[in-house]
Amino acid sequence: MISLNAWPKACAALALGAFATLGFAPVDLAVAMPAGLVGLFLLAEGAAPRRAALTGWLFGLGYFVVGVSWIYVSMHDIGGMPAPLAGLAVLLFAAYLAIFPALACMAAARLGSTHWTHRLLVLPACWTIAEWLRGWLFTGFPWLATGYAGTGGTFAGYAPLFGVYGVGFLYAFAAGAVVDFLRAPRNEPLRRRLRPRDALLPLALVAGLGLAQVQWTMPDGKPVKVALLQGNIAQDLKFEEARFDSTLAMYKRLIDAHPAELTILPETALPRMLGAIPRNYLDSLQATARAAGANLIVGVPLAESRERYFNSAISLGAAPSQRYDKAHLVPFGEFIPWGFRWFVDAMNMPLGDFTRGSAMPTPLQLGTQRVAVNICYEDLFGEEIIRQLPQASLLANISNIAWFGASLAPHQHLQISRMRALETGRPMLRATNTGMTAVIDVRGRIVDQLPPFTEGALIARVQGYSGATPYVQAGNWPIIVLCLLALAPALLRRARPGPAPAGTR
Repeated sequence: MISLNAWPKACAALALGAFATLGFAPVDLAVAMPAGLVGLFLLAEGAAPRRAALTGWLFGLGYFVVGVSWIYVSMHDIGGMPAPLAGLAVLLFAAYLAIFPALACMAAARLGSTHWTHRLLVLPACWTIAEWLRGWLFTGFPWLATGYAGTGGTFAGYAPLFGVYGVGFLYAFAAGAVVDFLRAPRNEPLRRRLRPRDALLPLALVAGLGLAQVQWTMPDGKPVKVALLQGNIAQDLKFEEARFDSTLAMYKRLIDAHPAELTILPETALPRMLGAIPRNYLDSLQATARAAGANLIVGVPLAESRERYFNSAISLGAAPSQRYDKAHLVPFGEFIPWGFRWFVDAMNMPLGDFTRGSAMPTPLQLGTQRVAVNICYEDLFGEEIIRQLPQASLLANISNIAWFGASLAPHQHLQISRMRALETGRPMLRATNTGMTAVIDVRGRIVDQLPPFTEGALIARVQGYSGATPYVQAGNWPIIVLCLLALAPALLRRARPGPAPAGTR
């Protein structure tokens, strides 16, 4: 229970979590994430572990209820789930995700002291490890990892070294540094209150600006002309039998009207199993591409048997036909966790269990480019994306975010793709059903983009890249090892018998 005098702090934690989400797209309020974390760390500092855990959980509840509110759209607006049940599902999911900020705050409190290293090292390390755990436990849900708020900021220069979790660590470090400065004695002039460690945050910011100028990968070959198609088919119409022929005709018309060396269609652009697509239609696409010496990547589900079917992308055209099968499937979207069939039955969605593709896929060799395809949700997992590198010269994400309408989800997903481009030093090509279809360069910048909820083709000339960033070579392990090293002194101090040494400021 929360005592009466604790309610203001509880409400503040909830509000701070909700405010921090303004740091993500589409708002991109730069101050929101660091300010939210500063507030959380101030509230949790000095608290007993259980109280710190509750503070972190309430922060996480506000953070995730707002940040992943788009789940309600898929369940209620698209799936037809009753509004109270859909709202409760969002609340329960947010309550689960909030466990990870709670664990971070509780662990920091157990290792706590008033020493400045607690604020600058222990808190950021606990926060980062908790986010990393959220990214893989129970198949993982790293959406809204703190580092995504830094995709276009000063700390983005660290992404090719340490990935999104490294950028998140720096946000938590910045918040801890601000808290440390605020805790300094106030009865002295500012110049006397400054300590050598107060220079660490400005140095980290300056280093980030310097790292952003480093060219980790190199152009490889000539630029290629690409066409990214956006069909703009509402989710409730996508699989309607009466719409099938017009969908095929629309994509054929867009392909013919926008010739390119590489054309990419969205996830499940052809909304039937591959074996049920008219053979003459596929032959027509193949012949058109082959005559131009071009290639297509087409999103289509396919069945190998009655028990094995995949969410896939196939290639058609001048290169030999190739295939990519989605490996990281979405719980409740592409497979149903044990014991939750009743929940899926409450929605009007034809959900079943897809088969996982290979965990170690190879890029598609299409003309001069080697394309690392990932499907929708998969580009949340940076350490899985790099399995196709450094061989791949381009990244391509095909998605269908129509499930979430005009919500926060398409904007947040575009931001996630920008981080993958930063981490890998590769352009990211996004072909989506309703948006956000975009070309992203190796610096994580949006080069061009189609307006959402419009039908069209995005035409661009894109340069392939070769080489490997440090993140491509080592993945998330360097930042996790650094976090463990940051925690080592506190862990050793806690293991020693006797009282902990007095803290210093």
